[in-house]
Amino acid sequence: MRTPDQPRTPAELAAAVARDIPPDSYVNLGIGRPTLVADHLPPNSGVVLHTENGLLHMGPAATGLDVDPDLTNAGKQPVTALPGASYFHQADSFAMMRGGHLDVAVLGAFQVSASGDLANWHTGAADAIPGVGGAMDLAVGAKRVFVMMPLFAKDGAPKLVPACTYPLTGVGCVDRIYTDLATFEVAVDGPLRVLDTFGASVEELSERIGLPLTR
Repeated sequence: MRTPDQPRTPAELAAAVARDIPPDSYVNLGIGRPTLVADHLPPNSGVVLHTENGLLHMGPAATGLDVDPDLTNAGKQPVTALPGASYFHQADSFAMMRGGHLDVAVLGAFQVSASGDLANWHTGAADAIPGVGGAMDLAVGAKRVFVMMPLFAKDGAPKLVPACTYPLTGVGCVDRIYTDLATFEVAVDGPLRVLDTFGASVEELSERIGLPLTR
């Protein structure tokens, strides 16, 4: 069992995000770690999951005999469909995203700035393959944007930064950042607010990422 002085696992991170999604919300889960959130939503939450490839009322990931190669999320992972689910053209799905019909979008990120700017489609590296997908539409179309990401990249560089150095997906669009070491809330005017920590103090995190933080 994990103790409070240990970083959160991806599954624990997904469970934390699932708990913070308001009941009866319409939600899109981005490719990668955010897809894990579907497995942690309680059946009575009333949350309706939307996919950009054209499914409303997506359920948890499909396993075993439930796997249907024709039923996937936007990341091509096999998923289930809950009772009342509907299927539609991808153009209609993007119209839902752009039209402000989603309450929450949960996205991954390469970087997030202290002011809530999001960079999650390209690192700018010459040999990197950009992946725009629907991230830009979700970043500006959803009423709230939650980001799930490790606080530090593989090379040890912080992913929560004063200003993004990678190409931007959206400006000032992120509301909360869920990481292995802490959950942060973006303030309208002022330093990032730390909602909880795991394996490091607020002071240690502030020093490591080079940003002022507040409780």
